[in-house]
Order: sequence, then structure tokens, then C-alpha cells
Amino acid sequence: MSIIIKNCLHDNKQKDIYIENNIISEISNNINVEAEHKIDGKNKAIIPSFMNSHSHAAMTLFRGYGDDLKLMDWLQNRIWPNEAKMTEKIVYQGSKLACLEMIKSGTTMFNDMYWHFKGTAKAVEETGMRAALNAVFIDLADKNKANEQININKKLYEEYKNHKQIQFSLGPHSIYTVSKESLIWAKEFAEKHNLKLHIHVSENEAEVKDCIKEHGMRPIEYLNEIGFLSSNVIAAHTVWVNKKEVDILAKNNVSIAYNPVSNMKLAVNNVFPYKLFKQNKVNICLGTDSAASNNNLSMFDTMKFASLIQKHHYNDPTVLRANECFKMATRNGFKFFGLNAGEIKEGMLADFNLIKLKMPEMIPNHNLISNVVYAANGSCVNTTVCNGKILMNDRVVKNEEEIVNEAIQTAKEFLN
Repeated sequence: MSIIIKNCLHDNKQKDIYIENNIISEISNNINVEAEHKIDGKNKAIIPSFMNSHSHAAMTLFRGYGDDLKLMDWLQNRIWPNEAKMTEKIVYQGSKLACLEMIKSGTTMFNDMYWHFKGTAKAVEETGMRAALNAVFIDLADKNKANEQININKKLYEEYKNHKQIQFSLGPHSIYTVSKESLIWAKEFAEKHNLKLHIHVSENEAEVKDCIKEHGMRPIEYLNEIGFLSSNVIAAHTVWVNKKEVDILAKNNVSIAYNPVSNMKLAVNNVFPYKLFKQNKVNICLGTDSAASNNNLSMFDTMKFASLIQKHHYNDPTVLRANECFKMATRNGFKFFGLNAGEIKEGMLADFNLIKLKMPEMIPNHNLISNVVYAANGSCVNTTVCNGKILMNDRVVKNEEEIVNEAIQTAKEFLN
């Protein structure tokens, strides 16, 4: 596929952009080539698309279902009993709705952990997105359950190891739901096959206290002790960590998925220690977490909250500036997954958005990235391109109405 975009704003200048196959081939003035698709870039700016570094996509079906409850009440009475009833088809419908929502708000890749792996995989394939997917690995220290989970993951790896859109990864849920032996297996299997490891770490204070009680050390120390940590690991949350733990994460080149909106909504009672991570030059990415605890999958909201809560916490308006936050939502996530994307440059993968400039939120345009981080929302995205394929143009996504109607019906039948 080839695409020519005429007269869009790039680095504060009007440029033509030519995409051939899945690569940004040329950025210059007055490109005269024949292309399969021609897009008028007038009054639009090109930016890299977003990478959502931590999600549970199918939980869109739980959006607004049990809000404003205490965490354990919400989990035990609303989420867990219904998750136990989910099927691959239900996960497929919820994930397809999530893909639609992400495409509409400019996200082309997400890092997901959830049940019924193939349901989410099918949604990704049909919508044209990229994803790093794993089946949740939970054994609760049960050896039979551990063996079952290992066999499931081995089979999924063989089936998806060469997939063009999906990076298969391993998803040991957390230190309190996965045995030491299984964590070590996951680390060794990932190392052998060069896979990414996606895990929740130090999300709340109770997790830390329980780890100290059981292992005599904090969660990051424990993971380091058993040799789990490496540059293949992305740790979600890491809110309840101290300087020693951040030093350990930095030494092991672990990447972080920072989820500010979910952390605030679930009241984890601490703020992600951004300054510590920055001082240690840790690769920080941004995630939405699930639509059950966010309640949307918009990286625009995530960027704004990520920056503002840090400014408020440190009482310093210069902390986590817009350009840093934007990189966390784009380049940093793609970098972790080994993709040459997240910037608009010749030779980069063609994953990008066209942003409408004649929107109230985008005027005046003193600073494009500042507007994107602090002012814009998903409706400002006109066009979303992933891997050189147009997933949305002029706000239209293929089969959008069908996806929405099926999700409405699925949620109605499933939760009632």
C-alpha cells in the first residue's frame, strides 16, 4: 500500500509525506508520486501514534459497572464473579470494542494481559492494530495449575511466534498470584525465546507488606533475588517502590508502565515516584489499564493526568513536561517492544496520526505537543495509520457501527 499526504504540518512546517508499504519513505516539499491513497493534510498535523503499554482490553464490557466502590468490594462482588463467566467470544467482543476506541483516539499498539488469549488476538487481526498479547499466568502456588498454565503458554507461543501483528509475550500476573517456580520458568522461557515479560508490581501497599512478611524483602528485591528482572520485563504500576528498588530496576534495564488514571481511581494511596525513575534513566511508558478502572482507553487523558499529578505531588510545574510525557506515550513504548516507530522520520514505521488543527482545543497552536498533551482529546484525531494501513480516515472506522452494536448486546446479555 502507498499513501501520499499533501501539505500537513510537520515540525512546524508544511510538508508532503509519502508512505510506501509500511515505511515513511519521504518527507519533503511537493512530492509528485502516484499513490493508492491521497490524503489532504491541510489544517492537520502529523504526530506518531500512541502505544498503550498496559491494558486489559476486553474489560471495556465492565466500563461503569461498579464504580465508586472500595477495591475489594469491587473485585469480589463485581469483577471476579463475572470474569469467571467470560468466554472467548465475550472477550473477542470486548476487545474489538477496545480496539475501536483506541483507533478512534490514535493508538495503534497496546500491551495486553487477559484471559481467553485468542479472543483478543482475533480482534487485533480484524481491526489491523498491533499488540503485544499474553494469556494471564496465575497458578496460586498450585503445581497442577502451574503445569496447565505452562502448557497453555507453550502452545500459544508455537501458534503465534511468527505473527505479523501480534507479539506473543508472557504475563505472570504478580508475585502474589504466581509461585516462585513459575516466575523462574517464565523468565527462562522468555530468555530462551526472546519474549517480553509483562507483570504487575508494587501496585499497592498491602502487596509490599505481604511480600515483606512472606519473603523478608520488598517485591522488587524479591524479583531480583530470584533472577526474574531483565531488559525484557515491563513492570506495570511500580507505585509503592523506594530508591533501592528503583536502583535495582535501572540496573536490570526494566521498563515501566505508568498508569496514572487507574492508580488515582482505585486510590492506591501513593504517587508514582517519577523523579526517582528519571534520575536513574529508566524507560517509562504510559498505560491506561482497563476501562473498568480508568474508564476509557484514551492516551490523551493518560498523558494529561500523568503530568499533572506529578506537578501537584512535587509542587513543581516544571516536572514531567509535555514533550517528556508525549515520548512516554509514543517512542518509549515502541522502543521497549523493539519497533522502529514513535517518531515521524524517514525510514520509520508508518504508525502515525493526523490531528485536526481547526478544533477549539487546538487553537491557538503556540506549541503543538503542549496542545496534544494538555488540551486535546480523541475527537481531535482525524486519521489513524498502523503499519502503513489506514485504520481510520475522517473519523470513520470500518464496521464501527457493527462493533458497537455487538458490544452493547454482549454486555447486556453477559452482565445481566
